Formats: sequence, C-alpha cells, structure tokens
Amino acid sequence: VNCSIIFGSVYSSIHGFSQEEIKEKLLAFPGGSIDLLKQDSGIAVLTINNPPRMNAFSGAMMVDLEEKVTQLENWTDGKGVIVQGAAQTFCSGSDLNAVRAMSNSQDGMKMCMFMQNTLTRLLRLPLISVALVEGNALGGGAELTTACDFRLMASGSVIQFVHKHMGLVPGWGGAARLVTLVGSRNALKLLGGAVKVDSELGVHIGLADGVLKVDLDAARAETGLQQAESWLSQYTKGPAPVIKAVKKVVLSGRELSLSDALRTEKDIFGSVWGGPANLQALASKSKHK
Repeated sequence: VNCSIIFGSVYSSIHGFSQEEIKEKLLAFPGGSIDLLKQDSGIAVLTINNPPRMNAFSGAMMVDLEEKVTQLENWTDGKGVIVQGAAQTFCSGSDLNAVRAMSNSQDGMKMCMFMQNTLTRLLRLPLISVALVEGNALGGGAELTTACDFRLMASGSVIQFVHKHMGLVPGWGGAARLVTLVGSRNALKLLGGAVKVDSELGVHIGLADGVLKVDLDAARAETGLQQAESWLSQYTKGPAPVIKAVKKVVLSGRELSLSDALRTEKDIFGSVWGGPANLQALASKSKHK
C-alpha cells in the first residue's frame, strides 16, 4: 500500500532543512528523556520525563522524541500509544534554556521545522494515540496533546496555549491541529486569550474526549494510566493489521483530497481483504445473524 503521501515528514532538504544539523544543535542542551515502553497488549506508553522542569522539552528530549517516533513507526505489532508526562504532570513546553540559546530566528525556525516534522509523524502513526493529561499541558505541551488522536483529562488538569504570553504563536503545528479539532473560532479564543482549558471546557469544545474518574476509595482506584489503557483498548481490540488499517483510512480521509483519499482507502481495503482476520470472520459468522 503506497501510503507515503500521508506518512512522510513535512520538511526535507528541498526546504533547506537538514535534520542532522538541527539534531546536533539540539543535543547541546541535555536533560530529561522520552521513555518508550512497548507492551504485549500492542499499546505503548510514551513518557515525557523531566520532572525537575515540569517535563519541559530540553533539546536532547526533542531528538529523543524523534527517535522514539521512528521506533513506533516500525513497530509491527503495535496498535495504540498513550502519551503521558512523568510525576503527575503532562508537559510545560520547551525548556527556556534551550530556547534562549537558540533565539536567533534561523535556529528557531529549524527547531520549529524539526518539531513540526516529529509531531506530524506522531499524529500520522498507524497507531491510535491518546494523550493522558494530568496536571498542566502548557505551550508546546498543549501542542503535543493535539498531536494525538484523542485526549483524556484528569480533573484538575489544564491545557493552555500560553504562547501569547511569551510573545509567540504555536510553532510545532499546534495551531493548525487545534483548528481541525475545535474549529477556527474556538482556536482563536484559546490562542488569543491564552485560555486555561479545564476538563469541563475541554469536553464542551471537543478538545477532550473524556475525563478520568476519581475513585475516593484509594484501594480500588485505578491510576490515570490504567484508566487510559482500558479506555484506549475499546478501540484497539483485534489484530494489529486491522487496527492499523482503520487508522490509515481515517488519516487519508482527513489529510487527502477526496479522490486521493478514495484511492488510498481502496488500497488499504485491498491489504486486509482476504487477510487472516477477514477469512476467520467469514468462516465463523455471518454478519446478518
């Protein structure tokens, strides 16, 4: 199936972009990590891990994220991914140390292109993704939530595009994705007002797909991660090739013109028609029963 139209990066050398050159610059700003746990269930957990700085992205973490996205692109048995922050907070954007050091506009643009590429590839993964938002998702952290298919918010959590307070606009693709998610009027409100989106407002405008339950009985309470896994598993039940195909047809419908999307859908349909899951279903049951 030729899905290269929908799974490539946004920028390449024809845009004067060199991934290796910017990686080298970003690696000069160490700290934190992006941790990836691939589970037998087919659901991976991607953790933004830099608690001393509220999980802000250091330069090294930006490079780390790109490497983890590459691993997920190549994960044959994968079906889903949960993106979370370590230590009960999501992510507070980019580490200002790296930002200050790269404040000339050429370096800033290169970092922007690098992160747009990575987050676009995250959203285009043939896996169903959910951002588990506990604590604050601020600035680039808010942009990261929009690079997932779904968002689950803990009560008390906040998604806030604080860019205006920094004299900026989103640069990691967050504005474009936000318009797709909540419409241009709501996007304008969230960006223009740097609005604090709590779980109630998030659900109301369609930014959040659910709110984590608070169980007052601590012994019975599920962690946010356990709740996110059971929520996601309702969409990832079944064989990996089928779940991947579901994600790909939705992705092509969202990103391509109608005629290209229809052709891509035909190709993806062809890749599962007569496949093991299809043959097994035909043998075991009739859909009209």
